[in-house]
Amino acid sequence: MRLRPIAALSASAIVALALAGCGSTSDGDADATATPSATDAAANVEMCDAGEESGQAIDCVDVSGDFGSEATVSFEAPLGIPDISSSVISEGDGDKIAAGDYVTYAATMYDAETGDELGSEGYEEFSTLPLGIIEGSYLDAFIDVPLGSRMAFTIPEQTSTSGQTVSAAVAVIDVFETTPTAAWGEDVEPEDGFPTVKIGDDGTPTVTVSDDVKVGDTTSIEVLKQGDGETVAEGDQVFVQYLGVKVSDGEEFDSSWSRGTPTSFPTTGVIEGFSKALVGQKVGSQVVAVIPKAEAYGTEGSTSELADEDLIFVVDILGTAHTATS
Repeated sequence: MRLRPIAALSASAIVALALAGCGSTSDGDADATATPSATDAAANVEMCDAGEESGQAIDCVDVSGDFGSEATVSFEAPLGIPDISSSVISEGDGDKIAAGDYVTYAATMYDAETGDELGSEGYEEFSTLPLGIIEGSYLDAFIDVPLGSRMAFTIPEQTSTSGQTVSAAVAVIDVFETTPTAAWGEDVEPEDGFPTVKIGDDGTPTVTVSDDVKVGDTTSIEVLKQGDGETVAEGDQVFVQYLGVKVSDGEEFDSSWSRGTPTSFPTTGVIEGFSKALVGQKVGSQVVAVIPKAEAYGTEGSTSELADEDLIFVVDILGTAHTATS
């Protein structure tokens, strides 16, 4: 992944916080902690609003470079950003983006105070995970914008949920394709010894655990749909839907489908059996994993409610982002 970090935050962290983590009101005002210099803001607006109707900070920003390549951004720093503003730099010819879509993207970030580039990412394949276009977030500016478009945003200084201050920034984001929220691979004939998985009309799986289900000493994996995408590597960040049930009684204990949204995490940040179900699989696949307690939450000394339980996971692998170590 091509990324030039600054301070403690990478470009991806700033994009995630500034564009997805904070709401906006119907008139575009940011529901965030914004503390730009009033003097700078006034000077910028006076300088940039000649012949412009909006007088927003985005009017002060010049963007050059081709779609799909790192953007070059210029503005007179410091750029006062009292609230979020955005502009379509170039419009694509793809389908229009809808609320609730997940899109692949690339981004270039600049510090509004200094004018320096903070970093860029996503211009290489499989280096970022999809962004969710959520109504009420800053990313809802992409709603009804065609895929293949480039947009620029000015983002005020704000405070993360962990209390960390994120400086005001200018972001240029290219959006490429939508990512399905269910596995799209070819169906594979089920194997003996695995649970029965049925898929509802909305894509949600249900699992039937019979006496024929075999729990081995190590995790057993069955591919239900064979994807044709990138192969997940050890250490990747993955974008998935999943359902977990207990072998003992078939009871569901966790599900992204129940929460209504896919989720993401590193392959190294989950139980051993779950990681085994991911690494080596292709994006677009659906797998079912039968995980013995030794590769789940263990037995002796475990404080988990799932201690001493053999587990079953159904996983739709929707995206993967390689890291420097994968």
